Amino acid sequence: MKVEIKIDPGLTKPHAVIYAPAATPDVTALAERLRKEEGASPFAAFRENEAVMIPLGDVLRFYTDGKGVSCQTEKGVYAVRQRLYELEEEFAGTRFVRVSNSEMVNLDRVTALDLSLTGTIRMTLAGGAAVAFASRRYVKKIKEAVGL
Repeated sequence: MKVEIKIDPGLTKPHAVIYAPAATPDVTALAERLRKEEGASPFAAFRENEAVMIPLGDVLRFYTDGKGVSCQTEKGVYAVRQRLYELEEEFAGTRFVRVSNSEMVNLDRVTALDLSLTGTIRMTLAGGAAVAFASRRYVKKIKEAVGL
């Protein structure tokens, strides 16, 4: 395998591109390892005026509430200073998917999908700590991301 590294000072974070003759299981596994590596880096969230570093893989969901954007993990809820659309752009290409105008969910932390509701999807998150409802406009995108 040929490996190249190009340094671009204009980038804010690393960007990887994989060139391959076909989508083999090895190529898919390599891409997944790179995605998980990015998800391993922690980000800052806040609780009671204290900054806490949270690994992205621990996040169940990001959602808006009356005060701004919150991040929910199995250990609790934290405030996030970014807007939801900024988080969506930052985590594009990861397993985070927008499920409504006010919520993003980590698909790796979804334990059950209830498709019996007409026009929406009920998503149960790890530990049963939270439930998210996908709005109609996002249902098709979620089904594609999950493989339904």
